[in-house]
Amino acid sequence: MVTTNDSLNTTLTPGSLRRVHHIALNVRDMQASRHFYGNILGLHELKGEEVPATLRDLVATRKVANFVTPDGTVLDLFWEPELTPPDPNPHRAFTRANHLAFDIDPQLFDQAVEVLQQHRVPIDHGPVSRPTGRGIYFYDPDGFMVEIRCDPLD
Repeated sequence: MVTTNDSLNTTLTPGSLRRVHHIALNVRDMQASRHFYGNILGLHELKGEEVPATLRDLVATRKVANFVTPDGTVLDLFWEPELTPPDPNPHRAFTRANHLAFDIDPQLFDQAVEVLQQHRVPIDHGPVSRPTGRGIYFYDPDGFMVEIRCDPLD
């Protein structure tokens, strides 16, 4: 729904945007990224009829891979092998996105940290504990920061 306060100010009302539909990331190494998001982080990769019709040709040519989170948010990986980050050091690379955060049950947080360590995933920092819960920040194969976080234990 759109409301108009005056002729120059048109806004969406709170609740008009229902949810995040998808997140799209450019990746240089599709195989490494599919392994990271599918096997290490355990996201479900969409296959066959699960793939949105608008992306089936790109998926068939291996230019796109689609994953879905348990809450239904789709993560699209777009293969861009020639696209390099502004700086190969992720601490200095500039991107308009800061990080992608996944929520996990507090009882599984330590296991998630162990999985990251076993797979030698580069850790930026953490685990950290805050009043809002615990988190660990790490990098995907393209140097994009990802977080796994949980609410505090009750």
